[in-house]
Amino acid sequence: MSGGNEEMTVKSLLGAVREGRAEHVPALLKELGPAGRKAALPEVKDLRTEVRGWGWDRWEEQTKVRRALRVAGAGCHTGAAAAAAWIGGRDLSDWGRSTTPLVLEVLAGREPAWLGDVAQRLAERPAVAQGEYRLVHELVVRSGCAVPTTDGYILGWTTEVTDRKLLERLRDDPQTPILVPRIFDMIETPDRLTWSVGPEAPTHWPTALTTLADEGVLDRAALVDGCVARLLRGGRPRDLRFPLALLQLLGTDGEERRGRTAEWIGMAADAPSPVAAYAQEVLAGLAAEGWLSVQDLAEMSGPVLFRTEKKLVRAQLSLLAKELRRRPDAAPELLPLVADAFGHADTGIQERALKLVARHVAAVDEQVREELACAAASLSPAHRQAAEEVFGTSTDVGDDLPYEEVLPPVPELRRVAGPAGTVAELIEDLVAVSKGRTDAPDEFERALDGLVRHAHRNREELTAAVAAAFADAFWMEKSTDGRLRDPFGHGTYGVDVVLAALMGRVRPSRIQGAVAHGDGFGSCVHRALDRVVDARLWEVASMVGTDKLPFLLAAPTWHTGAIEPSVLVGRLRAYRDAGLEPAPADLAQALLRVRKADPSAEEAAAAASDLGTRAGERLADWLTADTSLTPGMRFLARGQDRPEGTKRLAERIVFRIRERRTIREEFPAAFRWLGGVEAEVSHRCHHWIGERRNWSGVLPDDRETLATWLLPVLAEGVDLDERGVAWGLTALAESDGPVGPALHLALALGLGARHAEDRLTAVDALLVLAARGDLDAHRLGETLAGLLGEGTVKPNRLADAARTAAATGAYGTTWAVLAGTLPELSAAEQPVRGLGELLAVAADCVERCGAAGEIPGLDAVAERGGSSQLVVQARRLRKALRNPSTQTDQAATQPAENRH
Repeated sequence: MSGGNEEMTVKSLLGAVREGRAEHVPALLKELGPAGRKAALPEVKDLRTEVRGWGWDRWEEQTKVRRALRVAGAGCHTGAAAAAAWIGGRDLSDWGRSTTPLVLEVLAGREPAWLGDVAQRLAERPAVAQGEYRLVHELVVRSGCAVPTTDGYILGWTTEVTDRKLLERLRDDPQTPILVPRIFDMIETPDRLTWSVGPEAPTHWPTALTTLADEGVLDRAALVDGCVARLLRGGRPRDLRFPLALLQLLGTDGEERRGRTAEWIGMAADAPSPVAAYAQEVLAGLAAEGWLSVQDLAEMSGPVLFRTEKKLVRAQLSLLAKELRRRPDAAPELLPLVADAFGHADTGIQERALKLVARHVAAVDEQVREELACAAASLSPAHRQAAEEVFGTSTDVGDDLPYEEVLPPVPELRRVAGPAGTVAELIEDLVAVSKGRTDAPDEFERALDGLVRHAHRNREELTAAVAAAFADAFWMEKSTDGRLRDPFGHGTYGVDVVLAALMGRVRPSRIQGAVAHGDGFGSCVHRALDRVVDARLWEVASMVGTDKLPFLLAAPTWHTGAIEPSVLVGRLRAYRDAGLEPAPADLAQALLRVRKADPSAEEAAAAASDLGTRAGERLADWLTADTSLTPGMRFLARGQDRPEGTKRLAERIVFRIRERRTIREEFPAAFRWLGGVEAEVSHRCHHWIGERRNWSGVLPDDRETLATWLLPVLAEGVDLDERGVAWGLTALAESDGPVGPALHLALALGLGARHAEDRLTAVDALLVLAARGDLDAHRLGETLAGLLGEGTVKPNRLADAARTAAATGAYGTTWAVLAGTLPELSAAEQPVRGLGELLAVAADCVERCGAAGEIPGLDAVAERGGSSQLVVQARRLRKALRNPSTQTDQAATQPAENRH
């Protein structure tokens, strides 16, 4: 091709790319030689850079051009590394796969080794290998290179072959013997292999692989080895579901079971319940066949009997009972292990273990007998008499002492560290906050205040440091035409908006519009809380680095987010002496944060009034007035005001924000909803929750109000079994202000949350409230009863939380809560399923703290026939309540609010 024609073809190629005509690119590239492609490449790269800077208003055009760019760049690059980098570029990725045939077409003439190099490089990019598996696989086939075994490639492969013809596709695919063994090495099992479908489903991987093993396509022994190794390595139950199901289908012969005794013991000790149960079953089979030594049985029993799963512990006690009957000479070695179950939370298991020890205690010497008697001190008081009959001695170690309730120390207010003293220290704080390395509200506030102070004092040094530390930040990019981008159209992204404003990377019109944003509650209270947080950030962004903002009034002095009144007075005095007016949002947030419960509040109010400024007068009025913002709250009954009805608690929480004229008249627009909105506001949210880590800092001195705002999020999370729902309870427990129905409902929901870590957070909050004398145990109990009755909270989850609280030594507090919960549940015509577990915890608390009294409805449950846990535990609780310990300090068993 002549130079002129080639130049015209390059122009045509670039024109096709700019117009987004990807389908025309291969033909135009065929007309170009190596020199022409090399000449076109710089302009293709420049166009890619330009397209990156286009705004969202050109997204459709941008998508078309990027597809064409991908094809053109793939054909123009001569090096395999550069071609792979271009094809795998995140901005050019084509999950719709419309460019796959075109990319393959422009690469068709390359050498097999070159194609193989590209394929391997793409396979090492997880997102590309998975999302564009077909492209990578086709390059592998065309090049004849080795099959990649990267995680991304395997994920793409499993997605590609999983359909109703899974077995046939695996059988016909030469990659199957290569890739299947690699699955067991992956940290996370591919999603397609964890689908909850039955063995008869055509997409069930364990069934398909077992069939292929039977046909000889796969090595059965290697599959067994892989399954055992993966199960032994542990991990999430989701990731172990596939190897467990496959191993169960493959089965194991006697030699395979006997040769892996150590592995089975390890799984029984530490693996998730389904895996542990399988390993326990295998070991029980080995024991029945005579292949499990006493030493192996002992090594297995110790860890299993310490597990919390009752089914596993009961099965282990049954296995030990069988082995002790078969080998009574093993009693000295095995009975001390059985005694480990004396301390189990379930009293039924304690009883079973005690009976097993009683049957074989005659076979042990005096030293082992004494050891067993000492261990019996861990038994519930309900079994102490039986233990004394077994051992002939008292097991009531320490029971001659009065009961003493154990609660955590009342948390002390912790001062927030002052702002960073140097720019270098500040940059560390800003990087940690901006990049999500910390989500602590006090660290966010410290970084924000430090940013304002250093921008005021030494802006040049700070901007130079920010430019270096945040060179790759999203807000540092400019369009190719040099115009500012607009990355803050959907929010502030926390401290980033202030940093961007300091560096001149935010359009002034965007800042001005955000600062002047009008009044309005928005779609929900959480959107409104976000607006409060954002209003302050936009205000700081508009003033950072100027003489008008030397420091922040609202920077908290305590870890709860509160401000010491005398400190705020000093800050207002400094503003007055400098001739400065406080920034409106900054002052409003400072007033909401000032700690009215502080001993210095009255003196600070007088000092604020003496300042002679309007800001000082506002602070004085705020400190002396009853300014609780707690809204009215009610709950819709199921179906009330809703023709279709509803079962979810979150949809039935409704509150009305009362009018407070001071807030509506004197606070900035974003805050005025706190002074009252006319309409009732329900939970309904139609947005992503944004700055919730900073919500608690909006009202640290009014926790009942904050609890009301958080309730819909918490209720929704409990309804949907979400993780992390209890994140705000710690702040509620440690902050100031009244405690009422909203906080107790929030606490009740946390105690009934799906995930153990959330329940633990709620238990901590419960104990802190009790220690502070703020817990109304009866109210909490009644609230829990209502949630249990309607099914929002499940008894087993509440029982776990109550058991955890009691185990800290707070038996009296835990009983006080359960005493408010049980009457409604016991009197129900149809008992709540799982009530027996709650009764067991209640009985344990009463036996230990010595409480007395009656629970309405308990007699009727206790007098039922049968020996179910419900009936047994009801009888146990009734007996304990009627026979309280005479040596108990009864005052310690009273609800915390009655002891302060």
